[in-house]
Amino acid sequence: MTETPSEQSADVIVVGAGPGGSTTAYHLARAGLDVLLLEKTAFPREKVCGDGLTPRAVKQLVGMGIDVSEEAGWLRNKGLRIIGGGVRLELDWPDLASYPDYGLVRKRDDFDEQLARQAQKAGARLYERCNVGEPVRDERTGRITGVRARLGEEKAPAVFRAPLVVAADGNSSRLSLGMGLHRREDRPMGVAVRTYFTSPRHKDDYLESWLELWDRRDGTERLLPGYGWVFGMGDGTSNVGLGVLNTSAAFKELDWRDVLRAWCASMPEDWGYTEENMTGPIRGAALPMAFNRQPHYTKGLLLVGDAGGLVNPFNGEGIAYAMESGQIAADVIVQAHARATASQRELALHHYPKTLKDTYGGYYNLGRLFVKLIGNPKIMKIGAQHGLTHPMLMRFTLKMLANLTDPSGGDAMDRIINGLTRIAPRA
Repeated sequence: MTETPSEQSADVIVVGAGPGGSTTAYHLARAGLDVLLLEKTAFPREKVCGDGLTPRAVKQLVGMGIDVSEEAGWLRNKGLRIIGGGVRLELDWPDLASYPDYGLVRKRDDFDEQLARQAQKAGARLYERCNVGEPVRDERTGRITGVRARLGEEKAPAVFRAPLVVAADGNSSRLSLGMGLHRREDRPMGVAVRTYFTSPRHKDDYLESWLELWDRRDGTERLLPGYGWVFGMGDGTSNVGLGVLNTSAAFKELDWRDVLRAWCASMPEDWGYTEENMTGPIRGAALPMAFNRQPHYTKGLLLVGDAGGLVNPFNGEGIAYAMESGQIAADVIVQAHARATASQRELALHHYPKTLKDTYGGYYNLGRLFVKLIGNPKIMKIGAQHGLTHPMLMRFTLKMLANLTDPSGGDAMDRIINGLTRIAPRA
């Protein structure tokens, strides 16, 4: 939008037009609420990501009416190829009633813009180059009543007001910090670094994950707690990157860009993963995991996606959970908006963090245990060398790591995984 008012009001303000924010705005607008969607940059814009989408994310895209056909520019994949311990194993996405049986690949600059434009089509009012600085709060109650921002290249001051605000502003979440919500240090954090190469491997039916990342400094070898990936983009390039967890002693010691360069240098020469074929710089981003910022609702502010630490600790996936939490937040807000009294609205809004914990709490706590286990190099090495030789075990592992089960019924693997998540603590 080119309009730059000094003050605007709405039913709901959503800060951040990434997957979580745009999904929230879309569902709110579809329900008839007046929504302001505020994005600090302008589209198209870069985001650090593997660009690979699992069936969980595909389900959300379909639910938003996004055309995910190959004719519309999406590259489909059948599943996950896992490489490690001298084994190469291809696992198809599971055949489930709850999710599609395919994943997708698309660059984040184009992907995020599609979601934001879809929210606009639904009726959300999108402001690009709108840099939100701080919350506006009621002096008596401390409740958020809006946000202050700088608009456009001229950075004109503006105030946006609403009784409810959604923080979808990513890992750093300045808005959450402005409301006194800080990151929990007892939750795992990951780092992802990636770049693009022109490569003959730009088309692939599978997302590719390498389970062994080695630190070979000082003539020694240490297995790192993380994985590498190679995702063909279908446009002549490959997205090549790695994700690493903070459970290793090497986490703060290593320059992960150098680790990525060394890993790429070990690849077959004909793949083209060399400096001269690199189409952009190596970029990195934090992966906030397992509810690392709470509460997810307080004093008129709801947290979705990375702002609330919804990245899956098992596999570093964030887009699906950003979109799912956005839909959950929108559903709660729509119900709260229809309540007649302030106390009834608050009762409905406090259901949001409970729903998140009921949905993900047990699973994320299992993920936290998994993160601790693979932080031990011995366990990581045993898993990589011996687990991959058992296809049935790996199919179970794929379902577990990608969180792909049918919630009711399903096969024996689904029932075991669902049972484990039900009995695990939900913190």
